[in-house]
Amino acid sequence: MASFSVPSRMNGVQIQHFGGPEVLRYKTDLPVPTPGSEEILVKNEFIGINYVDVYWRTGMFGTPRNGIIGREAEGKVVSVGTGNTSDFKVGDRVVWLSYGSYAEYTAVPASLAFPVPSNVQPGMGAAALLQGLFALTLVEKTVRVKPGDWVLVHAAAGGLGLWLCQLLKAHGAKTIGTASTAEKLAIAKDHGADYVINYKEEGDLVAKVKELTQGHGVDIVFDGIGKYQTENNVHVVAQHGTIVTYGATSGYPGQMPYRELADKKAHFIGPGQCSLMGTIGNEIHPWSTKLFDIMAELNIKIRIHNTYHLSEMRKVHEDLEARKTTGKVLVKP
Repeated sequence: MASFSVPSRMNGVQIQHFGGPEVLRYKTDLPVPTPGSEEILVKNEFIGINYVDVYWRTGMFGTPRNGIIGREAEGKVVSVGTGNTSDFKVGDRVVWLSYGSYAEYTAVPASLAFPVPSNVQPGMGAAALLQGLFALTLVEKTVRVKPGDWVLVHAAAGGLGLWLCQLLKAHGAKTIGTASTAEKLAIAKDHGADYVINYKEEGDLVAKVKELTQGHGVDIVFDGIGKYQTENNVHVVAQHGTIVTYGATSGYPGQMPYRELADKKAHFIGPGQCSLMGTIGNEIHPWSTKLFDIMAELNIKIRIHNTYHLSEMRKVHEDLEARKTTGKVLVKP
């Protein structure tokens, strides 16, 4: 069995109060956590960054444990907690989905860790897990996408958007992606979007969608933007269609024209109804197995925008909020 020397102190990023990117403080003397019962201690090698981290930083989701945010990372098991009954052993390469990834070491429940398949390149586990699982559950559980469905994907060049474009292509859907620049539109098309719309330049997004769908509208809307697209989503959704708002980069969904939604007999699914952990519950292992199988089967392309150092976390968040990133952002401790 492999063995590792675990230090008592570590580098990490901590917040002491909620606010903008400036509250992210790089520390070099944080205590290394001790894994509890049914936990493993992971030396993080790649940290996956997600927009949900911004929500934690600003206080939308409550106070993080030890002031350390972050939901996912990939690394090696360096110790296991007393009474641990999992199959993980020291030296195993894992990817995990829990809390507190902005650090060199994280103690995570063994039930929320998954062995990284040998055919997955370093860093791709952290790049794939949260966004890949979320996209997979959106198209196969939250809404069951059918061949021929018209689907609108907002922020199609983001990490989750690129996953959705590829999975929707595999499901036989016709995808319309929105983004804010020509470069992002090209990336969305390269990842499977059939049509793209620049939402900043298009004078009438609703009319453009109706034109592309020959008046039908879209059967499904996947929206990670929220407030700014609320009315457009209702106007473009087809009869008996579904609007899934899973994110709120512009704020929570605004005032909705409920009469129109009711007249169309359309459904609205909000962030609380399609949260990843609420959807998969304790089934992270079968869903993760399916995810990595699909990655290999469909040759999923995972676009890495950039890999930063942990000490650059403030810039990471600034770039996220300024919409300067496409695909996945990784950080190395």
